[in-house]
Amino acid sequence: MNKGPESVSCSLDGIPDKLVESNPDSNTSNEASAKEKDMLPSPEELESMQLKPSRDKLRKKLCGYLNKLGIKGPIKTWKSRWFFYDENKCHLLYYRTAQDVNPLGTIDISSASLDCKLENGEGIFEIRTPNRVFTLKAISKQAMMYWLQQLQMRRWEFCNAQTRFPVGSSQFVNEPLLGRTNVIDSEDFLPPVKTPTEAVGLKAASLPAPQTSTALQNISLKHPWTEIQNTVYNICGSKQLWGNNGNVFNFDEFQEHPENLDEEQEAEMEAGCAAKEGALEDVRIEPRLNWARKAKWRNSASPGLAEEPHRERSPVDKVSVLQQQMLTLTEEVKSQKELVKLLHKALEAAQQEKRVSSMYLTAAEDKDRLELVRHKVRQIADLTSRLDALEKEKMELEQTLTLKDSHIQELKDHVQLLMEKNHAKQQVIMALTEHMARELSDPLQETNTITVETLYKQQEEIEHLKDDIDAYKTQNQFLNSEIHQVTRLWTGVAENEKALLMKCACLQAQNCKMESKYLMVLRKLQEAVPLLPSSHAELVRNLIQEALQWDVKEEAEEGLILNPVSEYDEYGFMTVPEYEVEDWKLLAKIQALEIKSNNLRSQEVVEKPLRDRWNSVGELSPSAELKSLIRSGLSTEHPACRQIELDLPRTLTNNKHFSSPTSPLIPKLRRVLLAFSWHNPAIGYCQGLNRLAAIALLVLEDEESAFWCLVHIVENLMPADYYSNTLITSQVDQRVFKDFLSEKLPRLTAHFEQYRIDVSLITFNWFLVAFVDSLVSDILLRVWDAFLYEGTKVIFRYALAIFKYNEEEILRIHDNVEIYQYLRFFTRMIVDGRKLMNIAFNDLNPFPMKLLRNRRTMHREEMETELCELEQIKAAYVKERAEQGPQDVKEVVSEEEEEI
Repeated sequence: MNKGPESVSCSLDGIPDKLVESNPDSNTSNEASAKEKDMLPSPEELESMQLKPSRDKLRKKLCGYLNKLGIKGPIKTWKSRWFFYDENKCHLLYYRTAQDVNPLGTIDISSASLDCKLENGEGIFEIRTPNRVFTLKAISKQAMMYWLQQLQMRRWEFCNAQTRFPVGSSQFVNEPLLGRTNVIDSEDFLPPVKTPTEAVGLKAASLPAPQTSTALQNISLKHPWTEIQNTVYNICGSKQLWGNNGNVFNFDEFQEHPENLDEEQEAEMEAGCAAKEGALEDVRIEPRLNWARKAKWRNSASPGLAEEPHRERSPVDKVSVLQQQMLTLTEEVKSQKELVKLLHKALEAAQQEKRVSSMYLTAAEDKDRLELVRHKVRQIADLTSRLDALEKEKMELEQTLTLKDSHIQELKDHVQLLMEKNHAKQQVIMALTEHMARELSDPLQETNTITVETLYKQQEEIEHLKDDIDAYKTQNQFLNSEIHQVTRLWTGVAENEKALLMKCACLQAQNCKMESKYLMVLRKLQEAVPLLPSSHAELVRNLIQEALQWDVKEEAEEGLILNPVSEYDEYGFMTVPEYEVEDWKLLAKIQALEIKSNNLRSQEVVEKPLRDRWNSVGELSPSAELKSLIRSGLSTEHPACRQIELDLPRTLTNNKHFSSPTSPLIPKLRRVLLAFSWHNPAIGYCQGLNRLAAIALLVLEDEESAFWCLVHIVENLMPADYYSNTLITSQVDQRVFKDFLSEKLPRLTAHFEQYRIDVSLITFNWFLVAFVDSLVSDILLRVWDAFLYEGTKVIFRYALAIFKYNEEEILRIHDNVEIYQYLRFFTRMIVDGRKLMNIAFNDLNPFPMKLLRNRRTMHREEMETELCELEQIKAAYVKERAEQGPQDVKEVVSEEEEEI
């Protein structure tokens, strides 16, 4: 292979890829050369790049064997796969073995999220892409954390490199972005995990692939063509090795240079990875064969050879290695033969069909074709008769099998009877032995023995709990780092998008300015039309007519609408006057373009600083600053506007009218929530109001009716402070509901207390949004009808009825985690609305409203007392911190970090 380009890429490792790409064609044009010249970095950039060492050069390749969960219908199996990370595309490729050249599939890491759950098992983690969830399993917990940390780090580096602007962008856009992308994250949620060399890295390819129980289990039946290509490629590589030396291994060569084993293996592995990366873009076979030879040579060597390079190997060891290699290849050949047999059968059937079809099509006369059809019918009759005979034989065999099964069952029953007799005798013997031991032993010694055993069991449980705590801490640290990094990526994308919008606004403003100047030139020419020759005058008139017919709205629909200029402003006044004189229509066009240009330029240059100044103003009092701001104009928005925009895409995501940002009800919902936030400033906006307003919009279809429905629910039906900042009344209702649950369903309450289940984690959302997103639509609307007429007592009735409806199913579950998982979705399993209504309004009686009011009053007093105590503790803590003086933020360490 030619090493020239590789040396160039190594020397310019710090330069982006597109700056060092060379044109392979020697006959390039001057234009292409000029483009390449423009893409080259400046001398200052080259100097800064040469001063920093390349991280890619120092960092090793990320590869290794992992088990991948494959799903074939109801069957789930683990298959061993060789995973390799592609630095250029941020893709994770997976192969059947390390020697294959064609991947079975890819995983896009740039748009994926990483997750690990303790309940899935040790070493199991997930890669969630927008299209699919990949479940992988490492050989140990350390290997799993290493993979997660490395993938997380490389995804960040790839996304960070992709979000940078090209060289030559305007300074107005790039200056804030450069400051953001160069920020080094100093928050280490998870300490660096040590590399597990036995399972991850290039040396892992020299180890034998993990074996499966059957030969065909590890073969991917979804990619038969890829399997055949890899098999043919491996066979060709083996033949060449046998042809070159007469033997697969060259031990003389190996023994001559034992001291350079590690360096040679590293070099070969790096070359192999380079060949595998090149295989994605270049289909030449020679580099791949080199990689296959080296990988097969490494795979054939025993593990002891790499650990003891200075020890000479005896002929017996060589023979054992060859025998092991021969067994491995024999198993591989068997699996491939079975695959080839399957393909041969399919090919023979297809060829037979092809021959029959060809004979039918090439028949000269209808008589011949009819004969072929008759022959086919005779074949079908023959096959039918054979099928009947086989069916008869099958029935006879089934009868014989039934008789044998009955005989076997009789023998099993007899054996079971003998085993039960034997077990009864053993129990009698054990009881007599224990009785004799108790009589002979000292009672004090027996008590001490029981105590020691109990303490030992408790100590084991404590150790298991400590291991679980450590595992959960590690999982928490990783998930915190994942959330933090994804949030940073999202923030970076949002800031880049905002900067691009600003740049686009500037460009549109410049475009409007140029169009305005062009129209001014046409205006001057229009005034000089009487003095121009007839041909020139006609050309000017055509240009003016074309400019007047150009529609601003149609042009805006093709591009990005940042600040469109409509015929009327937001208050209904005409923005551009209509001139009756034909000569002044061009002047109106110029005026419209000037307005649009000014609006675009003032969008970020004037209005943003003005909004910042308004936000910095506290209480309004007469001052020079307030006078200046009022003269500049009011431009403010409601504080809840941002939270409303965040909650709009999360409202009723399973409903087609709200599932897309372009859905027609999304703008209506936005206006209803903003109107309520201005109408009731004490509440403003609270999460949950969006779902109440969405149901009102779906049923009433009118924005004003939905608004007043929301006002009636919040201000009349619900108690005061139900949607306040503290949500104090909502928390009071949860305590009242627990009292009713213990009185109406005591068995279920005892079951929850036994497994430490806090039902408020499930029911709090029911009360806040009146069961929206919890019940199916037809039952939900029945609940709302009663709720709007009777009030919040209906919510208590239906909440108790839901638990009564599923009480027996819940009592059958005896695990804390499984109970919580069942409670999260069990409301969707209720389909009988009449049964639920009968339980709510008949089985749970009596349910007086006076009792509900008294319970609310009692629990509200208790909660207010608790809140006052918390405020006192908070005030004392703040006072203590103020007396201690300011402390360095870096010295403040959490309890979890101190334990680590």
